[in-house]
Amino acid sequence: MHYRPKEWTIGLVGYGEVGRILAEDLRRQNIAVCAYDLNLNDIMRAHADRRGVMLHASHAELAAACDLVISAVTASQTLDVALACAPGMRQDAFFLDFNSASPNAKREAAVRIDATGARYVEGAVMTSIPPYRQRVPLLLGGPHAGVVSPLLNEIGFSSKVHSDQVGVASAVKMCRSVMIKGLEAMVIESFTAARAYGVEDAVLASLFESFPGIDWEKQGAYFFQRVIEHGRRRAEEMRESARTVADIGLVPHSARGTAERQAWMADLAGDYVFGAKGDGTFARSTDWRIEADRILAALKEK
Repeated sequence: MHYRPKEWTIGLVGYGEVGRILAEDLRRQNIAVCAYDLNLNDIMRAHADRRGVMLHASHAELAAACDLVISAVTASQTLDVALACAPGMRQDAFFLDFNSASPNAKREAAVRIDATGARYVEGAVMTSIPPYRQRVPLLLGGPHAGVVSPLLNEIGFSSKVHSDQVGVASAVKMCRSVMIKGLEAMVIESFTAARAYGVEDAVLASLFESFPGIDWEKQGAYFFQRVIEHGRRRAEEMRESARTVADIGLVPHSARGTAERQAWMADLAGDYVFGAKGDGTFARSTDWRIEADRILAALKEK
C-alpha cells in the first residue's frame, strides 16, 4: 500500500448515480477506476466503457485489484457488501463506507473489514451528492480516518475527520435524516392535503409568517422532486434512521412514518414512469401543485 493517491486503483461497489459521478470526477484526474454492481445494466456498461472504467465480475475480484474500495450502495446492502469484499481486500487497503446506514451496521461492517488486515473508514455524506459531486461534505470516522482524509482530499474529496470511533459520524447523518427526510414527507402530506381542500395559498402564507427565512413555494417544489426521484433510496435510509433511534430504546414513530411515505411516493412515481401509465411525465414538473394533483388523481382511482 502506497500513499500516492493519484496512483491508486479505486474500486466502486455500486455503479448507480453516485458511483458514476465519482467515476467521472476520478477519471478526469486519470486515476484508475474499476467498478462492480450486482445489478449491472446496459446503461452502466456504456458509461464505464466511455469513461475507461474496468468492470469486475464480483465484489472480491474488485477488492483484490484496489488500494481504495468505496461502497456506495443502498443502505440495506451495507453489511452484505463488506462481507462480500472482505475475502479479496488487500492488506492495508482502505474500505470507505459511503452508505447511509445505522451506527451499528457500520460497526459490524468495520469488524469484518478490519479482520482481513484492510482498513475500514466510515463515511457520512452530509447532503445531496449531485450539486457537489466528488466534493460533497463527507464526515469520516474510525481509527483510520485521520490517515485517509488528507489522501482523499488530495484527489478532490472534501472530507473531514469527525471521530476516531466508528459509528459517530453515521449517528450525525442518521439523526439529521430524521429531520430532513421527515420534513420532506411532512411537506408532501401537508401540501397535498391543502391542495385537496383548496387552502394551499393560506397554508403557505401561514408557514411563511412562522418561518420567514424559507421560500416555501420553492422549497416545496424541491422536496416533491427529491422524493419522487429518489424515494426508494431515501426510504431505505429512513429505515436505517429508524434503527438508529430504536437502538437507544426510543420508538421511532416519525422515522418509520417517513420511510413509509418515501416508499409510497417511489411506488407512485414508478407507476407513472415505468408502469402502465408510463408517459414519463411524473417527476418532471417544477410546480409542486402539478405533482400534488397527480397524487390526488391516483388516490381517486383506488
